[in-house]
Amino acid sequence: MQSFHDAAGPPAGKADFATLRRFLPYLWPRSQPSLRARVAASLVLVLVAKGINLIMPFAYKGAIDAMSGPAGQAGEAALLAIALVGAYAAARFGGVLFDNIRNAIFERVGQEAAQQLALDVFAHIHCLSLRFHLERRTGSLTRIVERGTKSIDIMLYFILFNIFPTIFELTAVCVIFWIKLGPAMVAAVLGFVAAYILYTQKVTDWRAKLRRDMVTSDNKVSARAVDSLLNYETVKYFNAEPHENRNYRTALKRYTDAAVKNEVSLSWLNIGQSLITNVMMAGAMGFTVWGWSQGRFTVGDVVLVNTLLAQLFRPLDMLGMVYREIKQGLIDMEAMFGLIDTDAEIKDAPDAVPLAIRGGHVRFDNVDFAYESRRQILHGVSFDVPPGAKLAIVGHSGAGKSTLSRILYRFYDISGGSVTIDGQDIRAVTQESLRRAIGIVPQDTVLFNDSIGYNIAYGRPDATQAEIEAAARGAQIHDFVASLPDGYATQVGERGLKLSGGEKQRVAIARTILKNPAILILDEATSALDSATEAGIQDALGTVAASRTTLVIAHRLSTITDADEILVLSAGRIVERGRHDALLARGGAYAEMWALQQAEEEQAIAAE
Repeated sequence: MQSFHDAAGPPAGKADFATLRRFLPYLWPRSQPSLRARVAASLVLVLVAKGINLIMPFAYKGAIDAMSGPAGQAGEAALLAIALVGAYAAARFGGVLFDNIRNAIFERVGQEAAQQLALDVFAHIHCLSLRFHLERRTGSLTRIVERGTKSIDIMLYFILFNIFPTIFELTAVCVIFWIKLGPAMVAAVLGFVAAYILYTQKVTDWRAKLRRDMVTSDNKVSARAVDSLLNYETVKYFNAEPHENRNYRTALKRYTDAAVKNEVSLSWLNIGQSLITNVMMAGAMGFTVWGWSQGRFTVGDVVLVNTLLAQLFRPLDMLGMVYREIKQGLIDMEAMFGLIDTDAEIKDAPDAVPLAIRGGHVRFDNVDFAYESRRQILHGVSFDVPPGAKLAIVGHSGAGKSTLSRILYRFYDISGGSVTIDGQDIRAVTQESLRRAIGIVPQDTVLFNDSIGYNIAYGRPDATQAEIEAAARGAQIHDFVASLPDGYATQVGERGLKLSGGEKQRVAIARTILKNPAILILDEATSALDSATEAGIQDALGTVAASRTTLVIAHRLSTITDADEILVLSAGRIVERGRHDALLARGGAYAEMWALQQAEEEQAIAAE
């Protein structure tokens, strides 16, 4: 699997353009001509607005020249000056009007682009392997996606409505200055603009490293906070609030130092930009005033040059901010594109076909597996579960029991042997069809922060309310839910923390009953239940499993005495197999586990 790091460096040179090339299809989506039309209309309005802004200084110049005659002069000159002042005001309003119409037209383009990018990233993250998600910090991951999707809207706006119009306006101003002031002034203006851009680029590149440090620190702050809050109960168990506060304070201190350096560097950038633009303004205005004193220019020309430069400075000032935002956006988007580029460890084969269920015959044939090459988990595991049969898997913690369910779901690929369902290798079928055919009640049930009804219906989102309630009855949770003030609309809290362990497990059982899978995996499905509730749910699970191939990963051996076959795992190997009575008679590892659990139960009863 391709590795991915939180703090990828900023793209440079060709990498810059590579990132932009990946970004531009969101600006010009092939499948949505209506959005393309909005982009084209927005660009036309940009040109219209800039054209009006370039005409406006000439109206101002004309009004000043008309007023340059003797004081109190009446007649045509005064009327012309009034008309030109009106035209100047109308042009100012027109520029604002067309800019805002442009914004209104383009808004949907930006929002749709951000939406599509967020969907692409979200879908890809769900395609990544369980290994990837176990190694990632959720808080850091969400921050990367959040910053990346926000960046695309900002970059769309800046590229279309700042960089492109600024180039157009600079070209137009140079043409006007060439005609009015001569080529020397044009060369001076271009020289100052080049110096401004070069200075902005160099300082911003320096700031990019500071920005990366700040982003990395921000990721760590968010990851630390989310990790601590998700483990709220563990923190309370060990009185670890001071420890968590120290860790969070350390992360915040690193972020604060990085943020201060980033802001100080911004001050130096602004100072240098202001120096260049003001020297440029002083030189151009001084030249124009000198020309006026020589009779080369009118007073209106002085005003014209001042107004044109003032209008040019506004986008140039913005250009500095735009360059900074684009560079920062490239950093943020590169990290997000890094997520998209992360290879999915588990992929459908090019010729994968949907799984055809013909009873649910599960077979593991000499399976070897390792999470990493240095530590093998399973060694030559083989077993056969005919359609409708019940296989139980027992063993001490770390024996590899839950690994078997993850392999069957194809969360990981095996390193040796084969796993088949109805004779079809699970690596040759689509993952979607494979997982649709399997249902699981996990040992550690995590629920969505939504209602009880939503969590049960997650097994089959199109289920009716009657079907949801029937599944809840099968899991013996309907009466409890009905007794709640909000019934099935009761919110379960983040990760289901408002429910007890037994209640969460019964919701998980109801969810799996509703899914109605051909193959059922019970991963210590009743471990959080009291004995009375467990007996009732065992009956319900027995009914559900009667016509299904069932794999039971068990801790309480009393729950699997009726299994067609029991496997005893130890260090990833099957050390015993057979039915309950036969294993007890053998007097091996299973018999020892049974005797130990019986002794523990007797001690618990005596303690009561």
